[in-house]
Amino acid sequence: MSATKIVFTFFFCCIGIASFAQTAHVKGIILDKNNQPVESVNISCSGKGTQSDVNGFYEISVPANTTSTIIFTHISLKKTTVRVTLKPNESFEFNPVMSDREEQMGEVIVTSKNRKRVQGIMIIEPEILRKIPGANAGIENILKTLPGVNSNNELSTQYAVRGGNYDENLVYVNEIEVYRPFLIRSGQQEGLSFTNIDLVQNIDFSAGGFQAKFGDKLSSVLDITYRKPTQFGASIEASFLGGNVSVDAVSKNKKWSAITGVRYRNNSLLVKSQETQTNYTPTFADVQTNINFQASEKWQWSFLGNISQNKYQYQPLSRQTNFGTIDNPMALSVYYEGQEKDKYDTYFGAIKTTFKATDSFTLKFIGSVFHTLEQEYFDILAQYRLGEVDSNIGSETYGEVAFSRGIGSQLNHARNDLDALIINTEVKGFHDWKKNQFEWGIKYTRESIRDRIVEWEVIDSAGFSINPPILILPKNDQPYSPYTGPLVPYQNVRVTNFNVINRLSGYAQWSLKSTIGSSEVWYNAGIRMHNWEVSGDAVNSKAQITFSPRAQFALKPNWEKDMVFRLSGGLYHQPPFYRELRAADGAVQPETKAQQSVHLVLSNDYNFKLWNRPFKLVSELYYKSMTDVNTYTIDNVRIRYAATNDAKAYAQGLDLRLNGEFVPGTESWISFGYLKTEENSANKGYIARPTDQRLKFGLLFQDYMPNIPSIKLYLNLVYNTGLPGGSPSYANPYLYQNRLNDYRRADVGFSKVFIDNSTKMSERSWFKNCKELAIGLEIFNLFDNQNAITNTWVRDVYSKNQYAIPNYMTTRVFNIKLNARL
Repeated sequence: MSATKIVFTFFFCCIGIASFAQTAHVKGIILDKNNQPVESVNISCSGKGTQSDVNGFYEISVPANTTSTIIFTHISLKKTTVRVTLKPNESFEFNPVMSDREEQMGEVIVTSKNRKRVQGIMIIEPEILRKIPGANAGIENILKTLPGVNSNNELSTQYAVRGGNYDENLVYVNEIEVYRPFLIRSGQQEGLSFTNIDLVQNIDFSAGGFQAKFGDKLSSVLDITYRKPTQFGASIEASFLGGNVSVDAVSKNKKWSAITGVRYRNNSLLVKSQETQTNYTPTFADVQTNINFQASEKWQWSFLGNISQNKYQYQPLSRQTNFGTIDNPMALSVYYEGQEKDKYDTYFGAIKTTFKATDSFTLKFIGSVFHTLEQEYFDILAQYRLGEVDSNIGSETYGEVAFSRGIGSQLNHARNDLDALIINTEVKGFHDWKKNQFEWGIKYTRESIRDRIVEWEVIDSAGFSINPPILILPKNDQPYSPYTGPLVPYQNVRVTNFNVINRLSGYAQWSLKSTIGSSEVWYNAGIRMHNWEVSGDAVNSKAQITFSPRAQFALKPNWEKDMVFRLSGGLYHQPPFYRELRAADGAVQPETKAQQSVHLVLSNDYNFKLWNRPFKLVSELYYKSMTDVNTYTIDNVRIRYAATNDAKAYAQGLDLRLNGEFVPGTESWISFGYLKTEENSANKGYIARPTDQRLKFGLLFQDYMPNIPSIKLYLNLVYNTGLPGGSPSYANPYLYQNRLNDYRRADVGFSKVFIDNSTKMSERSWFKNCKELAIGLEIFNLFDNQNAITNTWVRDVYSKNQYAIPNYMTTRVFNIKLNARL
């Protein structure tokens, strides 16, 4: 049976089958009022019972998809109860504090997430990340299936949200802002995303209209929380693309806990499936740890650290790309000499402490240091032949270039080095007063950048050197008359920048939950301030300051249908980071302004039952009006800014997402997005922005065989309409608005689970301590679609035309993966 038939057989075979009993798990550590573990506590739920051990640890199974009451009793302490509603196979941590005077009662409805629901924040279950296949498996792989989130590059972890670019997204881990390397220009160079999915506990994502407590970016917020382990554990993953190992450790007194992950990645399997034949030896590795210390009941400390080393060595050999039409097939043949050696070393460390002064007042302090050392060295000579393809079936030269229309060569050279040090210190405060919540924060950032750019390109067409069109040089009409002008590179950037950027930012916001008649309402209002100043060699700017007011309003009517309506928006600013200050010629423009955008988001969140299983439909209508826009071009994932703030733009669209248990016990979703974003540069008129992704369809689907539930299927499908394909160097983008072909990709995974939480193991078994063991087959780009990320522009010296040659992405690739958890 073909792979396609297998996929669709699994896809449809379980739709509509009856649900069956599922369980979830609650675990934690029981403490007394002195923060000491309590032994021999009786825990009972739905006829099942257990006891806490000498360390206060317990674990109990509860029915899924129903509200259950867990009762904690002890001979010398008051009874404690909690009500939970959990999803199948979900593991929830609850750490009760038992007292001899008061009784603790509460209800934990994990599936509703009411607070984040009214904030317009999407919650992604970490378990999905570990299962769904993708060429770059991780959080970004799942984000790309959401409406309003776009990426046409499976080798990249970067994404664009609602018309923004890759630099407009905030990423936090444990409330600490994280960064990525600066010099990366190709998705295959990126290696590993900062976030290690084996360490993740919570994932929250907002695509716009977010609160003032989040930083100064224009598009989105990804807020990740790493888990605090309660007992020893370990996980291992190995595949043809690399491997991960993580370890959970807890001290005997439960005050110290740590989780550490080590990752290794090699993209050779994927990159060698592209058209360019290469010698490719990449190595991407990192070590990451999160250490927690419970100093007292009121004081907590944590440390987050990461060391990453990405080495990218690339030696292209040859390439042939066929394009054109059936009547006029053409091809580009390229033969290469030279190589590229890139290296990105990053070091990150952060300390966070939380002090609960009173029940209604909490303080947090965060300090972090990010250091990146990057080098980009290459010398690559490409000799090309552009011509007509022999389309005569049976010919000995069928598929090869039969007649050359143009020949030439291109030499690219770079010696780029960057050293960046970013230091952050931040204080946050949280106050509860009656039904009101107040939050505030002050942050100081110092960015020290040392950047050297030596980069040039020489183009030769049919033996004649091509001069850059931006220079006024003597007319070159060889061979009819001799050329007397200078020979200059087609592109040439030589600059050294030593800059320091000092930033002071802060925010204050207020939240309130109240009622209007019989309806529940939530209010949130806040404002951000950001002050920055750029200095350096021969560069001194005046300090600039921005203020960004933001607000949210949510209404939950007292209807039989479970609906929430939200209206959010405000004025959002993005003060320029170093990349945005650097113009196309490499020079820093210190007076570059902050881009600003007015957000308006109207949304509806509808929870309902279908086939007696939970579903949710989220609809969002948004509009963004942008001024002081810093226009840019995108080549693969490299962004080049104009740094002129001479444009205005807008983005408008509709996002729809339906998620729920299409198959009992599994979460899947379907998403659809419509987007239109245009910019007007220097009053020349509106044209499509580089991220104008008009239509988006995404599907994330999980399934299993009804009679053999240990065999599972995971499908990740994305369809995007084509992006504007860019333009040749120095060309006017108003003259080049052609689009790339639509992006179509499906990744599928099949998994056989040998051990899971429901498996009973013999005490004599070698796998008695194993909680999960599975082996799977992944097929990337199942239908072997040819997707293009950019165009290579080649000149025909005779007709003076330039041809856009698509740079195709990866083809179908097979991968085997092993997962184990202790």
